[in-house]
Amino acid sequence: MIKTQELTKQYGKLYAVKDLTLDLVPGDLFGFIGPNGSGKTTTMKMIATLLQPTYGEAYVCDLSVFTHPKEIRRLIGFMPDFFGVYDDMKVIEYLEFFAAAYRIRGEHRKKVCDDMLELVDLGYKRDALATSLSRGMTQRLGLARVLLHDPQVLLLDEPASGLDPRARIEMRELLKRLGTRGKTIMVSSHILPELADVCNKVGIIERGELLVNADVAEVMRQVRDHLVLHIEVVDETGRAAKLIERHPGVRSVEIVPQHDRQSIRVSLEKEKGLDDYCDLPTVLIENGFKIRSFKEDEINLETAFLTLTKGITA
Repeated sequence: MIKTQELTKQYGKLYAVKDLTLDLVPGDLFGFIGPNGSGKTTTMKMIATLLQPTYGEAYVCDLSVFTHPKEIRRLIGFMPDFFGVYDDMKVIEYLEFFAAAYRIRGEHRKKVCDDMLELVDLGYKRDALATSLSRGMTQRLGLARVLLHDPQVLLLDEPASGLDPRARIEMRELLKRLGTRGKTIMVSSHILPELADVCNKVGIIERGELLVNADVAEVMRQVRDHLVLHIEVVDETGRAAKLIERHPGVRSVEIVPQHDRQSIRVSLEKEKGLDDYCDLPTVLIENGFKIRSFKEDEINLETAFLTLTKGITA
């Protein structure tokens, strides 16, 4: 649905985007991550045919951005970071205006607008002035607008920007719902943990160059330098730690105070996975220990981002 080959945008000697190659298929929800000025918005604008590449190629549904820009615009929904609403329009009038621009007519237009309001949970605001909406509601209204013509591809530039925690949660749930509809969605955001929760693929860009393009699990694997377990036993933590220390593949063992009790932090070899240590609980139980908890120390997307980037912009 979205394919780029060495996509590049250059301003003089400055590369806003350089040799970017992507391949997203129907159903992909792609999280596009990078510092401010890294090239996220420029990339989206080139795919949306709003900005012409210096060289390279981009395709949307097998159509080139160079030769079929009008056809591509009918297939995509592009939601910029900030957009305006008309002061004197009600919410339903705002949607009907854009539906008319998409040449959706008659009763079908009314039904489509009502359906989109329900999808983004704004049905109760249909007769409110668009300018009276909160920032979160305005973002959801903008999303309803780009969905009016049922696009196959969605390009969402910082849809959670400036939202309060509740509005971010609502936006995240809305993206999940859209992901089940088989659309290809490219979403940029700085709310990294939330992207990990909704996206199946992630791209990390810095100074216009794509550093990582992989499944979320693969990105986590790339940045993990070792496996860490947290084990808590009911009593005799020190004796349990000495027992674990003798287990093959254990690099180090540390007792960590936690409020009124202690846990054991176990650092393991990177080459092995969690399955290689699933016998540890059995070893502890056979030696008379009662296990309160046994869990892996997970690496989140924020950690991966900080590990893979240097905070440099173009």
